[in-house]
Amino acid sequence: MTRFPFDQFSKDYLEELLQPLGSVQVSRKVAGEVREIDVWFAPNTSPNPAEATKLGLLGQFAATPSLFEPFRNAASPTEICNCILKLLEIRGEFEREAKRNQQQLDENNLPRLWILSPTASEDRLQGFGAVSDEQNWSPGVYFLPKYLRTAIVAIHQLPRTKKTLWLRILGKGRVQQQAIDELEALPENEALRSRALELLYSLKTTLEVSQNIDEEDRELIMRLSPLYTQRIEEATRLGERKVVESLLKSRFGSLDEQLSAIIEPLLSLKAEEFTPLLLQLSREELLARFGS
Repeated sequence: MTRFPFDQFSKDYLEELLQPLGSVQVSRKVAGEVREIDVWFAPNTSPNPAEATKLGLLGQFAATPSLFEPFRNAASPTEICNCILKLLEIRGEFEREAKRNQQQLDENNLPRLWILSPTASEDRLQGFGAVSDEQNWSPGVYFLPKYLRTAIVAIHQLPRTKKTLWLRILGKGRVQQQAIDELEALPENEALRSRALELLYSLKTTLEVSQNIDEEDRELIMRLSPLYTQRIEEATRLGERKVVESLLKSRFGSLDEQLSAIIEPLLSLKAEEFTPLLLQLSREELLARFGS
């Protein structure tokens, strides 16, 4: 996938999911040479454990101030170093603020850096001294030495569980496709499902007009197309239902149990068929024709 569509999608996606847990800034500038943090997150002073639990592993990451740096392709050594440099510059801001307030800097309250990479080779992880901590964290999460407060998340290694779903949506190829399958299978009243799908639909639209897409982009577009078509059909049906309800209320004053029961049978007709019937037939005629 071209970098810019994914960058915008991943920033919007993380912002949308993390907002209930705290303050989120995308493209936050840091001092020194002009650099931007993809997503800066600061948790609420009074955390909501239920909201964090909904996000699974991502919610665990959001327990502390955090920098999120998502990558569409495997993060290179240079890109990882640049991310760490952003973290160190933010650390400098915290140090200066503590000094101004004549306070002791608390290492435990410093922000963490989460590098979200679709894949990460063993050589890449070893090169940064990154090791897993499966006793406390999920497989696929590799921590750099303690005082660097940095982790590389190898999304392709995350287990296929609900706990990791919201991170695997940011994966690539089969990993992302499987995550979309799981997302689709969630209950329709799941709020996070709806928000994630809306952002994926937006990404689909952006990719379709892009001049530079690869095979994986095309596969993603194809995977999202049936979901998008279903969404359009549902929106159309919802609109038609509101039209029927409005016409029934307009003609008969309110929707009682009998009138509510004929809405679904009416919707089996096309709009140009049910509209004149609703305007012309009496209550008794409508109930006789469409009632059980």
